[in-house]
This record gives sequence, structure tokens and C-alpha cells, in this order.
Amino acid sequence: MSAMNNDVKDGRSLTERIASVLADRIITGRIAPGERLLQDHLATEFGASHVPVREAFRRLEAQGLVCVEPRKGVRAAPLDPHAVIEVAKMRAALESLALREGAARLTSSDLQRLDALIDAESSAQGVEALETLNAQFHGALLAPCKMPYLLSSIADLHRISARHLFATWSRLDWQARSGDEHRRIVAALRAGNIEAACAALAAHIIDAGNALAEVLPGR
Repeated sequence: MSAMNNDVKDGRSLTERIASVLADRIITGRIAPGERLLQDHLATEFGASHVPVREAFRRLEAQGLVCVEPRKGVRAAPLDPHAVIEVAKMRAALESLALREGAARLTSSDLQRLDALIDAESSAQGVEALETLNAQFHGALLAPCKMPYLLSSIADLHRISARHLFATWSRLDWQARSGDEHRRIVAALRAGNIEAACAALAAHIIDAGNALAEVLPGR
């Protein structure tokens, strides 16, 4: 297939679709840390030339999900406790910035949606359902900042955090605590205390990062 046929199905380019599928497999652990990603096999699977596969690898490398090693090929990035802490610190800083910029635009209906997501989290079964709701909560919390470059960076970091959560979920007892911390953030926003909400958000992210790093396999 020619690289000229990159565009299509569901409005996304072939490169975007390949990158999305591989990201999902890496995040959920279906592609294990350190596992090789074979360009020829993937090109065959997706009915593609090597060009969109290589471009997908570059995107995944930029997101911290794969390592490209000269003369050795491409592997799923390892799970590193130091990376968990680094990502948590970056998320805490950037998400606090986004909340500070957008909190004044949160409406009562926005806060009600956040409440509903927290309620759904409390009864979620399994890590996939919980992570989906967690991503929706953080997304709804931060979207009013209307800063697309910032939100894009946060989304990349969140994907890395999600991978660590999938890898450690069976050793964590985090669900109830996460819900309580989400409620604390929303309560501060309802009280009009934006700085308290930002501090609670940052603490929530840092605490989660520390918990993930502590139980990461091979630590």
C-alpha cells in the first residue's frame, strides 16, 4: 500500500490509527514492557507500507510509550519507578495550571457532571472502567481552561500514568481514596477556593504517583 493512502477510515490517517491501536495495547499491557514491535508484522496487520508504521513509532516515542534503539529496533518502553514519579510531578504542575486558568469558567452543571463521574467511579468494576472514568473526570475538570497545547501535553502524560495504573492495579487499594480526593477538589471549587482546589489536585496526583511507583513490578 502506498503512503499516499494514509488518509481515511473514521476521519483519521492510517498513521493515527496505528499509533492509537499500539498505544492502547501498550497501556493495557497486551504489549508487555520491553516487547519488540516488528515493523514488517505491523505493516502486514494494518495493510500498510512501512512509512505510516515508522511515523506511528515516532509518535509513540514522543509519548514515552516506546523506545527506538538504533540497529535494535523498537520496543515497548520499560516500566520505571523514576519515570512514574517524574510524570506525576509534571502532571501535578500542568494540571494545577490548567485548573487555575479554567476554574472560574466551571458552571454548576460542570460541577454536577464531576459529581456524577465520582459517583460512577465508586461503583466501577475493574481497572479499565475506573481508568476511563478517571480520565473523564480529569478531562472535565480541566477543559474550561481552553488551552489546547496544555491539554494535549496533559493527555500525553495521562496515557503514561494509565499504563502504570494497569500494570500495578492488582497490588493497589486506591479506588476509594481516589474518589475521596476527587470530592475534595470539587468541594473546594464549590466553595470558591481555587487555590485549595489546585493544591488538592496536585497532592492527589503526587500521592497516586508515589503509590504506583511503590508497587511497580521489579522495584
